[in-house]
Amino acid sequence: MTEPAAPQETPSLATWLGFILMCVGMFMAILDIQVVATSLPTIQEALGISPDAMSWVQTAYLIAEIIAIPLTGLLTRVFSLRWLFVGAVSIFTAASLGCAMSGSFHVLLAFRVLQGFFGGLLIPVVFSAVFLLFPPRLHAVATTIGGVVAVLAPTIGPVVGGFITNTWSWPWLFLINIVPGIIAAVATPSLLPRERMNLLELDKLDMTALLLLAVSLASLELGLKEAPKGGWLSSNCIALLVLSASCLTLLIQRVVASPFPILRLGSFQRRSFTLGCLSSFCLGIGLFGSVYLMPVFLAFVRGHDAFEIGKIMLVTGVAQLIAAPLVTALDGKVDARLLTAFGFLLFGVGLAASAFQPATADYQEMFWPQVVRGVGIMFCLLPPTRIALGDLPQAEVADASGLFNLMRNLGGAIGIALVDTIIYGRVGIHAAAFRDRLMAGDVAAAKAIGLSPELLLNRPRGVSQDAAIAYVRPLVEKASLALCVNEAWTLLAGIALLGFILIPFARARPESPAPRVLALEAAQPALRRRLEQLGPRPR
Repeated sequence: MTEPAAPQETPSLATWLGFILMCVGMFMAILDIQVVATSLPTIQEALGISPDAMSWVQTAYLIAEIIAIPLTGLLTRVFSLRWLFVGAVSIFTAASLGCAMSGSFHVLLAFRVLQGFFGGLLIPVVFSAVFLLFPPRLHAVATTIGGVVAVLAPTIGPVVGGFITNTWSWPWLFLINIVPGIIAAVATPSLLPRERMNLLELDKLDMTALLLLAVSLASLELGLKEAPKGGWLSSNCIALLVLSASCLTLLIQRVVASPFPILRLGSFQRRSFTLGCLSSFCLGIGLFGSVYLMPVFLAFVRGHDAFEIGKIMLVTGVAQLIAAPLVTALDGKVDARLLTAFGFLLFGVGLAASAFQPATADYQEMFWPQVVRGVGIMFCLLPPTRIALGDLPQAEVADASGLFNLMRNLGGAIGIALVDTIIYGRVGIHAAAFRDRLMAGDVAAAKAIGLSPELLLNRPRGVSQDAAIAYVRPLVEKASLALCVNEAWTLLAGIALLGFILIPFARARPESPAPRVLALEAAQPALRRRLEQLGPRPR
């Protein structure tokens, strides 16, 4: 296998422009998930899709994406960083056009699978590029650019999706990818450094391992989707999770024994990489869970539409943008463990603050928790990336980046499943408790659901029992859901605390080569010049 070329000490302007276009491609892939989520009812009505089948528009994308992410290392070795990105962004753009032109559910689903798979490649390839294109002194800057894009896309997704749905038609959710996709595909080949492709690697591809990987990740995603509604102990959920675990076990055994593994798991032998992945996993639970939880509260408790929700959630994005230069300035100068611990502490405080919000909470009550979370997210994203990937050899970076990003996405899938489990499992319990208290004439319960105590104690004349129940039921449902949302915030805060506890076990600094090796590497240029001055060795 060809060793990746060492990064240039002073990357050219073309390299920076190419990297920025790679970030644009990643932004498109992440944004696509959010903008489509806001407009599922519109797409459902336009294509005549049944409510039960509609969720597959998102599920198909997410399953394809999560399968693609760990394959980034293999595909980078085959096609090189440059051509992998060009191919992925080209097919993602073409699939976006196919989605926009879809006239039926099955056609749309097929193009969503293509979108998800090649969009999944665009995410880890950016974080690989940070360590393959730039020297260590620029890792913080490049990681900040990629990190801001990665977390900003889901934050502004609702407002972009809401604006498009309210202003234009649903195909424009996909058509907005066309122009930036074409620009990125056409421009990057001449901007990114040239490397040879190694198509012979495809001859070594273990198709059985690839099948095990796909089945394991797909069944895990489906199991997590099934668990909140059907129950974690339902036969379908258990069967899917057991299938996932079985395939994963067989995959690991096969990968470890293979001379040409589809996944390179050796990086997990490095404590820094393992702890970085665990931090990424915890961040994924909190990040995806919070981005999912806020629209649930704002839509079903407060009654806001997608555009209004997006405007409220922009606070998090603005806080991230403001914090990014500060994190960049500190990263590399302050112990990455301290920065990460501070980030998880802030993130946990911001999540816990939302656990006490009343059912009437809106922009003002959500402002400061969002600010604290937004700043914390940047500290949780950038330093852990350096902890996990910063000390790896060039040949391991692409595979490790795929695994690192996979852990964050798996955390996100589990986080959303846990949030849904609380909502589906606890809302009925809270509603029953409110009902019993109201029947007993509990004034505090009436105030909690927003019902006037006078109406509870003295029902107006001429209002039947059924009419009174019909009036009170929506109030009870909203108040019960608000309590469930607060419980979910508490759970996410606990996960952030777990991330905080893990940090001290990471190494104080990235594992570096021995000093003697560094000295030899530093002496190589001078030694080479001295040999050139001496001329060819006499025969």
